[in-house]
Amino acid sequence: QVQLVESGGGLVQPGGSLRLSCTVSGSIFSSSGMGWYRQAPGNQRELVALITSRGVINYADSVKGRFTISRDNAKNTVYLRMNSLKPEDTAVYYCHVIGYYWGQGTQVTVSS
Repeated sequence: QVQLVESGGGLVQPGGSLRLSCTVSGSIFSSSGMGWYRQAPGNQRELVALITSRGVINYADSVKGRFTISRDNAKNTVYLRMNSLKPEDTAVYYCHVIGYYWGQGTQVTVSS
């Protein structure tokens, strides 16, 4: 049974930073692409960033230059470093094993 455990969300002021983590149980991690998605109230879930098993990275235009995705295969963990946060980044952030499993989501709220 594959499980994804996310952490690192919270409340931060505009301009602040957070780092999200997602640890994946099982042996699927190292051979899988990993993605971070987000969903704000009333909006569809959207891709924020993804990293392939070989380390190729893509970002949504809205987060380029502010967010950094990375992975540690030894720890079965993918990270999302979020800098210069804006109120419009407020959403539930989900970790995704591309094509397979989803995490439970972690709330990120950017507000003064």
